[in-house]
Amino acid sequence: MALRLLPEWHPQDAVQLTWPAPDSDWGPLLERIEATLEAMVVAIARYQAVLVAVPDAVTRSHLGHRFACLGVDPARLSLVIAAADDTWARDHGPIGVTRDDEPLLLDYIFTGWGGKFEAARDNTLTRRLADVGTFACPVEARDLVLEGGAIDTDGEGTLLTTEACLLNPNRNPGLDRPAIEARLKAELGITRVLWLANGHLQGDDTDGHVDTLVRFCDPATLAYVRCDDPHDPHYPALAAMEDEVRNLRRADGVPYRLVPLPWPRARHDPVDGHRLPATYANFLIINGAVLVPVYGDAADSRALATLGEAFPGHDVIPIDCLSVIRQHGSLHCLTMQLPQGSLAAFN
Repeated sequence: MALRLLPEWHPQDAVQLTWPAPDSDWGPLLERIEATLEAMVVAIARYQAVLVAVPDAVTRSHLGHRFACLGVDPARLSLVIAAADDTWARDHGPIGVTRDDEPLLLDYIFTGWGGKFEAARDNTLTRRLADVGTFACPVEARDLVLEGGAIDTDGEGTLLTTEACLLNPNRNPGLDRPAIEARLKAELGITRVLWLANGHLQGDDTDGHVDTLVRFCDPATLAYVRCDDPHDPHYPALAAMEDEVRNLRRADGVPYRLVPLPWPRARHDPVDGHRLPATYANFLIINGAVLVPVYGDAADSRALATLGEAFPGHDVIPIDCLSVIRQHGSLHCLTMQLPQGSLAAFN
């Protein structure tokens, strides 16, 4: 039985989103986050389908009409009623692999990043979507706590992650590093794990998800957050992370091509002033395009140009994520790609 953890650039059927309910934590920002999600749906639907889990029939009807007005092809939009606790599909969505070259979705346990937030409905969302016929491939449950934002892969057997998240006792307290590596190898088909010991973003609830820090652009290329301000409190940890990234090697011993991403100026919550986790590493790769979070910052244009060079042949699409970081995530955190052959026909 051959398992393969799919890289984000593997051909996709769709991107999954979870629409916020008015009574969620997004309540005070509902119009703003809905505008961001609308922009994402419109952009993604130019290239592939979008699956949206919605809280109720009223929302489903409203969004169907709204996206029709915005020119979204109904053949590329699936709105499925499945209530959730929050919007972070990257972490409660399924993880795509192939088994003997056939698509398979793995449903891992989601606990609200170690019990920080209510997550019971999020944790059952994938199963409920499967039960109503959303997926065309098998969906199998796994008893490991694992979020999609905690891992990245080159698609060739290498998995990248952070010690702060995967070794945190609030996730799988009975498993040490060798045990976690063994589980990841057995369940995802990877052959080695690259661990980052340094790096974090203030305001991040995830205990250091790698998708906020370092990302694969292709099997030979890593893009990473680089702090160039020695006076910024992030500087020591991100400088140490940069040293780690420079020392990483591919399976054949060759160094990675490194793409440093610019550092946006500090953004703070307008209510209580705490630092928000703005990062350009939280980009999303889809079929033929890369969606990049932007923050109304002077560094936005440099980030777009840098990622354009890292993804030749892809359209680079900016998405305003100032509202998203108010709830401590960004663009990639809101999404989960569904590999080719995994989404059932709809409409």
